Amino acid sequence: MVVILGYAVSLGCIFGVYVFHGGNIKVVLEALPFELITIFGGALGAFAVANQPKVLKATLKLIPQALKSSKYTKARFLSLLALLYDILQKARKDGLMSIEQDVENPRDSGLFNKYPDLAQDHHVVEFITDYLRMMVSGNLNAHEIENLMDSEIDTHHDEAHEPVAAIGRLAGALPAFGIVAAVLGVINTMGSVGQPPSVLGGMIASALVGTFLDILLAYAVVEPLGGLLDQKAQDGGKELQCIKITLLASMQGYNPATAIEFGRKVLFSTERPSFIELENHVRRKK
Repeated sequence: MVVILGYAVSLGCIFGVYVFHGGNIKVVLEALPFELITIFGGALGAFAVANQPKVLKATLKLIPQALKSSKYTKARFLSLLALLYDILQKARKDGLMSIEQDVENPRDSGLFNKYPDLAQDHHVVEFITDYLRMMVSGNLNAHEIENLMDSEIDTHHDEAHEPVAAIGRLAGALPAFGIVAAVLGVINTMGSVGQPPSVLGGMIASALVGTFLDILLAYAVVEPLGGLLDQKAQDGGKELQCIKITLLASMQGYNPATAIEFGRKVLFSTERPSFIELENHVRRKK
């Protein structure tokens, strides 16, 4: 809703002021279909050439997420920390081997199924279970696991930012396609130099619409979209950081209540629950 409202305010003010000051919106509308075909056709073709198929698929999948509210809310992080607490508490009370079945079959695990939103997120479940499996095996120490976690989080960060970078490159290229459209319009105008001034004026105005549209699309539509998706990607990385810090704290000997406090501290302040909120949530989930 905020994204749609933002676009409405941006475009409404731009075109509204143009019309208010006597601008002829008909000139823009008449040239719009042809200019959009030229701009989007060229831009989308270049976009396909510049990116691998996996990045194209990831971009198409990611764009609709901009219209949805972020899933990384305080409630989600409360559930995540409560889940980690339950797992670590069971391991501390009954031994690491007691969570082996939860790790191997998280879909059938009572611990994971207490938190259905998290249980349905295979990225989170895989990240947790992969490192719990290493903890159960006992073959790696905390320092080795930390290095491995950092490498995986870096990979996740790079992968999540590939479509964001692709959108950024598209925003940067759009003004150039506007110049192409404008030059083509000027060429067409020069070929009709014998026409009356009123006709030539209309043709020049139509040619300039392409430049206007590309600058508008680049800086009022595509670039803000890339910025929003970049922030969402950062939120996803912060969730993995929270899991990492909590599990490492447990490996270093801290009790579950203290371990999840380590994890709580790495969260952004806007989504971080307070100590009391987390404590009360964990108690209710017991």
